[in-house]
Amino acid sequence: MDAQSTGTTTAIRAGTKTGPAVVPFGANAVRLSARQWLIAGVILWAVAAATPWFWKKVERFDITPDYRLPYALSKDYWLYQRRLERIADPSAVVVLGDSVVWGEYVLPDGTLSHFLDRETGRPGRFVNGGVNGLFPLALEGLVDYFGGPLRHRKIVLQCNLLWLTSPKADLSTTKEEPFNHSRLVPQFFPKIPCYRADANERLSAVVEREMQFVAWVNHLQCDYYDQHSILSWTLADDGRDPPHYPNCYRFPLAEITFRVPSAPADDPLRGPKSSRHKPWFAGGNHPTEFDWVPLDASLQWRAFQRLVHLLRQRGNDVLVVLGPFNEHMIAPDNRPAYHQIRDGVAAWLDQNNIPHVFPETLPSELYADASHPLTDGYALLAKRIVTDERFRNWLK
Repeated sequence: MDAQSTGTTTAIRAGTKTGPAVVPFGANAVRLSARQWLIAGVILWAVAAATPWFWKKVERFDITPDYRLPYALSKDYWLYQRRLERIADPSAVVVLGDSVVWGEYVLPDGTLSHFLDRETGRPGRFVNGGVNGLFPLALEGLVDYFGGPLRHRKIVLQCNLLWLTSPKADLSTTKEEPFNHSRLVPQFFPKIPCYRADANERLSAVVEREMQFVAWVNHLQCDYYDQHSILSWTLADDGRDPPHYPNCYRFPLAEITFRVPSAPADDPLRGPKSSRHKPWFAGGNHPTEFDWVPLDASLQWRAFQRLVHLLRQRGNDVLVVLGPFNEHMIAPDNRPAYHQIRDGVAAWLDQNNIPHVFPETLPSELYADASHPLTDGYALLAKRIVTDERFRNWLK
């Protein structure tokens, strides 16, 4: 090294007029003071808080009569909350439940809420608050974290004993089992034996439930990217052999249309024209022996009890509708176990002064499976509920 180079290096290290002083840990480091970190944190918090609010202003969300969350958007809990916020009528009654309330085999105008409107002569009064694939452990989480707009409303809460037909349905089996809406169930306590998610999955679910911004990100993934992150959507194949990657050259942001997708007007999987819309015995099915889970051992029943208490603590006026379970599908020797569980549910509701209606079992041909009615089944169910004196007194 010559004398000139040595002098230059010495000058830079010393911070002379020949060059600046060397910053420790590298010249490209950006180091914030405590005050700057605070300012940056406030800016990030403001952006995260404002983005979901602003998005509601610019994204078009059309709610039609008999609206229900589209099947493809069943895991868009942020949109579910937004739908509840759009209920303007303070006298509206929200019908909460699983796919029985949602209407698995029927169109939106064939659901329980639709026929309750018709029987009471008040179009739009009963709101379909069901979500496809839901169950008590998940419904508890949905109401707890995304059901704030439900406060101080009348609630018709469906109690479906389908979730006690086996340890697998109850989620109390010790064998690992995948299930819908796992991000809504309790992640740490109470423990769900068949739920084996790792710590990262559980913590991300907790963050999504607590932070509107993260729930909004999930909304974007559900509505515009087929339930994928942008990265995985870009790399997704079309399922063919050999696979093709139709999204790899597409601009991801172009997929955002600022309009919530709607369900198909004529769903080929639902409604009287669907091949699925038929009696449960049409395919040769016969009565079944169910492995009933006793109430005192059921995770789903405990979640239902906690949900009722949560709603009442929030000022909701709750009425429980049991069923409509397809008793025709229960083997004769298995029916006493079902009746014992049903009577136990009734006793608990009576003990806690919770209004309830237990409609008579529908005719066999009006069921599509163990718990879902067909269109005419919902019509008859609504008629029986509305003519029940306990329901009429509660509705007043």
